[in-house]
Amino acid sequence: MPGRPTSVRPALLRSGEFRRPGPDHLARTRAACHAALVKPLLRTTVLIAVAGGLVAAPAAAAHAVSAFPTASHGLTGKQLLTPDQYLAAAKQHHHAPPPTQEAPAQQAPAPQAAAPQAPAPQGSTNGPKATRTHEAVEFFWYDCMHSAALEAPLADWAAKHRSDVTLRRIPAIWVGSPDEAEQRAHARLFYTLDRLGEVDRRQAAVFRAVRDEHADLATEQGAADWAAGHGIDAAKFRAAYRSAEVDRAVEQAPKLFADYQVNELPTVIVDGNGRTSPTRAGGVDNMPAALDRLVTEAQ
Repeated sequence: MPGRPTSVRPALLRSGEFRRPGPDHLARTRAACHAALVKPLLRTTVLIAVAGGLVAAPAAAAHAVSAFPTASHGLTGKQLLTPDQYLAAAKQHHHAPPPTQEAPAQQAPAPQAAAPQAPAPQGSTNGPKATRTHEAVEFFWYDCMHSAALEAPLADWAAKHRSDVTLRRIPAIWVGSPDEAEQRAHARLFYTLDRLGEVDRRQAAVFRAVRDEHADLATEQGAADWAAGHGIDAAKFRAAYRSAEVDRAVEQAPKLFADYQVNELPTVIVDGNGRTSPTRAGGVDNMPAALDRLVTEAQ
């Protein structure tokens, strides 16, 4: 239609794409847009320059422009300011001298806090490296075949670690089990031998008597007879067997069994944390090697 302005809006196709106007149409449109914008911009620029004294003082004007309030940015990344913003900034900097740069005040360095001292490693000294002592706690039962099988390898392992590991034996008393009464009697035998200082020499012999010889060591008479047969004074044995110290130790054994959460015999616990057993180690024969690893990890 004659006299109707030409639209530059693209036409929507059925495919969802936009049809672009022809090159000659875009050129005419851009030229018209530029011509329409250049004249107003020139007039605005001249008015701003005259009012703010920019022509007479270009250095002050440059400083004023640098301090203009923040405005939106154009396509080139420079700030676009309104005429009012130009006039306000020009008047302000016309009356005020340009600011001088002052050297930043030197602040005294803050006193450095003393670095926290790390606690000394456990078992370390200022001299030669001290040997840390570990504790291995074995739960066993004289009538347990796996406990009997571990006795010799465990004794050898403890001998090799005599300088860094203390072996502690605790007889297992599983409260509520069918074997609780026999376990209590065997615990009394163990603590009697321990009070007499005979455990290390007689432990393997007790296992053989119970497991191989089927000796009845669950009574005071049977235990005293066995002890006498192995060179232990019967009177001393009976005195220790009936002592209050042995009574207390036997009563404490079930609590230790529960506190250590033992669910398999034998079980050996290193430093109260790492543990091994036939199931964990893959057999009794592998338990000494597992104990070596636990001691190394605990260092």
